[in-house]
Amino acid sequence: MSDAALAINPAADAAATVSAPAATFGAWPDRATICHPNSRGTGSAIRFELHPARGRTSGYLFVELARQKSLASQHGAVPSFATFDWANKIVVKMGINDLAQMLMVFRGMQESILDGKGLFHRSAKANAVIKFAHQIEPSPGYLFSASCKPFDGERKDGYFVFRPEEAVWFSSALDAMMGVLVFGVPSAAPEGAL
Repeated sequence: MSDAALAINPAADAAATVSAPAATFGAWPDRATICHPNSRGTGSAIRFELHPARGRTSGYLFVELARQKSLASQHGAVPSFATFDWANKIVVKMGINDLAQMLMVFRGMQESILDGKGLFHRSAKANAVIKFAHQIEPSPGYLFSASCKPFDGERKDGYFVFRPEEAVWFSSALDAMMGVLVFGVPSAAPEGAL
């Protein structure tokens, strides 16, 4: 993702121009990852990649899920951290309405997306089902799961459970993210424009 953002000329159908983000916002990350390794090797990781709206195109969020690949270990003074299988990750693209469904679960307006049916996505290469639900057992949190069936391959499934504290910061980030998914990254107005 580029650090530049598009600013639209107020004249109808005018060409978009590229300008740097406003100095008040500075550089900001477009990616976040949470990893939950465990001693059984059954952990998972989730990664988010933000793509703000540009011009007249709405933004979206890529969500990647990876299963734990190796266990953490300690050999002498050198620790070895758990790794995740990003090469065989599941990737889903979530738009504004998909993310609004997640926010409805976070806000307690519904327990799961579409009463547990989830969101069905069809692309040129695969079908995917995305589910998100509040859970109490076996541990409290929010379960995000995705399954992807390529037209020429085998189905892959992945999941990630947001712990309550992660749900707080991620739902707050998702709230703030909606503005850039709809309107893009705020940019400084050119001199003399105001």
